[in-house]
Amino acid sequence: MGLKAQTAEECHDMIVEGIEEMNNKNHAHSLEILLKAKNIAEEKNWPRHQFLAINNIGANYYLMLDYGEALDNYLEAYKIALKDLEPNYEMIVLNNIAILYSKEKRFDKAEEYFLKAYEIASETKDSLKISLYSINLATVANEKNQVKKAENYLDISFRHLRKSPSLRIQALITKAQNLVLKNQFIEAENIVDSILPKLQTPDLSEQRISTYMLLVSIYEKQNRFEPAIEYINLALEDAQSSIETKIDAFDKLSQLYRSLGNMDRAFLYKDSLILAKDSLNQVKNGKLFENSRIKFELQNYQNELSQSQEKLKAERKTFYMIIGGIISLIIITLWAVRNYYVKLEQRKIIAENNQKITELELEKEKQDKLILKQELNEQSVAAQLEKERFKNEIEAKNRKLTSKALLVSTRNELIENIIDSLSQESEVRTNESLKKRIFELKNHLKKESEWDDFFTHFEEVNQGFLKSLKENHPTLTANDIRFLSYVYMNLSSKEISSVLNITVEACRKRKERIIKKMNLSDDVDLYSYISAL
Repeated sequence: MGLKAQTAEECHDMIVEGIEEMNNKNHAHSLEILLKAKNIAEEKNWPRHQFLAINNIGANYYLMLDYGEALDNYLEAYKIALKDLEPNYEMIVLNNIAILYSKEKRFDKAEEYFLKAYEIASETKDSLKISLYSINLATVANEKNQVKKAENYLDISFRHLRKSPSLRIQALITKAQNLVLKNQFIEAENIVDSILPKLQTPDLSEQRISTYMLLVSIYEKQNRFEPAIEYINLALEDAQSSIETKIDAFDKLSQLYRSLGNMDRAFLYKDSLILAKDSLNQVKNGKLFENSRIKFELQNYQNELSQSQEKLKAERKTFYMIIGGIISLIIITLWAVRNYYVKLEQRKIIAENNQKITELELEKEKQDKLILKQELNEQSVAAQLEKERFKNEIEAKNRKLTSKALLVSTRNELIENIIDSLSQESEVRTNESLKKRIFELKNHLKKESEWDDFFTHFEEVNQGFLKSLKENHPTLTANDIRFLSYVYMNLSSKEISSVLNITVEACRKRKERIIKKMNLSDDVDLYSYISAL
């Protein structure tokens, strides 16, 4: 790593080393190696190596939960693939971008990029990729409850499957999910039972946990709560279970125990859900701090490179001065000796020397321009790093606001569940005093006293957004602005409905009403529109 790569093979070896460090979760070292490889590839004009370095820089940030930084690098790699590389490189990064959007629950964008990758695979007649991207498109269609579209993509996938057991397993899992959406529970359960014994290896942990949760959905819809709880516990006990999986599992356990009438257990797992979400936020904040530290170290590397260039510039200047002095001495000596002999020869020598001096001056001017260009590039990099730091700070503060809003919502939901349970008790229904107290408590929960504090903090973090929103759409009410603020923080419809204490369907209708009030087209991406204000 101490030596600069001189050949394409050495640069490729650096990229392989960076990928190995990433797989070992040494992200700081991996990013340092990949950034050096990227700079070398840019300098040597090796677009394939440049693409691989940038794409894996994005993969590092994806694993570090910095999805914004990951997307920026994927898009940069995508531009290189479009401009200089074959279609198979474009497919790679399109699939990465689509997976990123799937993680963010932005399924329309995920479908867009999966479809682009699928079309390229079809044009190049790559059966394996056609099958993979068909499965991904079917998965997105299932998430959007587009059952028929998912079936069509699954048919395409099975037609192109060859000798790829892992792809076949993924296709069968997606098929089972599709059957559950169609309420064909027995067929779905048969598929799951056939593939579950094949998923017990560490490399198939994600598919195994996904299959457990699929069985939970099947049993829950059949009101078979006990086996559903058993498979949730299997998912929780799995050594490869992620924090996101635990959040989904605790939420589902709370719902199942509530359906069984075991409110103590329901509240216990609701508390576990809150703790898991707090743990996830702490992990993300820790990753954000680690990202900032890595960026600081990379900036130090750029500074050291700049200092090295300055030193080289000074040494070069000294060298030119020495050469100039030697040449001048030679010229003077020759002129003194030859002055006694031939005047014509003297003029010729003087002309030749003048030409040499002019060439040296032109070379010096060229070097000065090159150094100035390098300095401007360094200033641009510094400005970009500062912009990224500010962006990360904004995202961190918005995540804190989101956590607070969801925490308040969860707390109110718990209290409301308790109130509903108490209201069903016969002693309460016959006691007018208690009924009055419960009614007052419900009214108190509906008050939005904490919105003012949230609104103040939101305005401080996102300066100018609310002002711009009101100027462009003066007809919006305070409730509309509150809803749009949650959209601006990139909350999903499920999370917004939880914060506002309404159903997901009511949340969707409110969103459609606001879009209509803002005179926007029905197919507009509301998040993209208000983010650009």
